[in-house]
Amino acid sequence: MKSIFIGNLSFSVTEAALRWLFEAYGSVASVNIVTDRDSGQPRGFGFVEMTTDAEAAKAINGLNGKVLEGRTLNVNEARPKAERPAGGGYGRQRWQRSDRADFIPSERRAQSKHGGIRTTKPKTPAQPAKSAT
Repeated sequence: MKSIFIGNLSFSVTEAALRWLFEAYGSVASVNIVTDRDSGQPRGFGFVEMTTDAEAAKAINGLNGKVLEGRTLNVNEARPKAERPAGGGYGRQRWQRSDRADFIPSERRAQSKHGGIRTTKPKTPAQPAKSAT
């Protein structure tokens, strides 16, 4: 199976419409229109998997640059998903970074104007204002 990327899709295009469009070039294994994780709205691109490479090549050549619902389609062979590191780093503890020579505890670290790290004195709690009675 060959995966095809379809870009510049109108937000009103449905998976059924994409399937119908690509079935003119061969059998379609799957259709996926990518949606926003939070809002559920389409993001303007999707993927179609065709059963053979020859059918996929015909679909790419036939549909790239065609207009669908007022937008010019960008149809290419999909690139493999890039390998990304797991996790977002939110679970990492400060002590795990202490083996680095340039480690500065987070309460003493501040970003300088030019992006470098500089140390600062720990802030003292604010003194309560004296009232004039």
